[in-house]
Amino acid sequence: MTTEAHTNPAVTGRRRFRPGDLGLRALAALAAVTLGVLMVLLVWKVYQYAEPAIKEFGASFLTTSAWNPVTGDFGALDLIIGTLITSFFSLLLAVPLAIAIGLFLSELAPPALRTPVGMLVELLAAIPSVVLGLWGILVMGPFLAEHVEPWMIDHLGFIPFFDGYPANVGLLPACLILTIMIVPIVASISRELFSSVPSDLKQGGLALGATRWEMMRKIAMPQVSGGLVAAVMLGFGRAMGEAIAVTQVIGGSLVRPDNIYASADTMAARLAAQWAGAATSLQKSSLAYLAVILLVISLITNVSAQVIVRRIKRRMGT
Repeated sequence: MTTEAHTNPAVTGRRRFRPGDLGLRALAALAAVTLGVLMVLLVWKVYQYAEPAIKEFGASFLTTSAWNPVTGDFGALDLIIGTLITSFFSLLLAVPLAIAIGLFLSELAPPALRTPVGMLVELLAAIPSVVLGLWGILVMGPFLAEHVEPWMIDHLGFIPFFDGYPANVGLLPACLILTIMIVPIVASISRELFSSVPSDLKQGGLALGATRWEMMRKIAMPQVSGGLVAAVMLGFGRAMGEAIAVTQVIGGSLVRPDNIYASADTMAARLAAQWAGAATSLQKSSLAYLAVILLVISLITNVSAQVIVRRIKRRMGT
């Protein structure tokens, strides 16, 4: 009877040619193809704008520091350095804090606190970046210059990168602003990941004598390590692409920073600040060249994240 049901063309026909299923498949396929086409068009349009600068400067654009619209000399080295420094230090601060928040909300917080604290963390991500930048200029920058940076210079000044002069704007405020913007994203994803770990595994570890910290470190975190890597990479992309808030607090100086308090600039901030007021077509093309570099770095980051996640899953046998 089972064989007849599988071979009966009437039955298989009813299952295969339902209009609702076909419509859903067509709609999903259209959405996927549309997204792919939009990505291709975006990359092509950005490259089209950047092509004159690519032909003019070539790879030397990545190794020179000049940015002079009057003489037509442009280079991205200092901007790349500023982008990498702000992204690295913001991740260094945000990732441990965000993972700790995710662990607290999923494993340690009393039930009465989980919902309100979780909502506050998620609401932090909804604050417009321009508002965070304004708060950085009016509140955080002066506070850092008066209280935090002098202390850092006194206690960490033996390290060259932490020796300098206090300032209201610079790399440190930019790193902290990016940290505030990254934490809600990584914390929300971490919370969902830790909550998805089967309770049987966690309860089994506790029953075998593991402390709660050992259970989280040896059972919960390895189970979701691939997702945590993806969350960190998402935060890295957020840090690299942020423009408005960073523009307000980083200082906008095209000088290679020699300490964490110095004024600097990033590729996204320079692109946002100068695109509308570009004096020459070559300057606008050079700004588009910066966008191409950001796209390439983002592509490399995402591919690397996928490779890391697959290796972790293969190692864990999942």
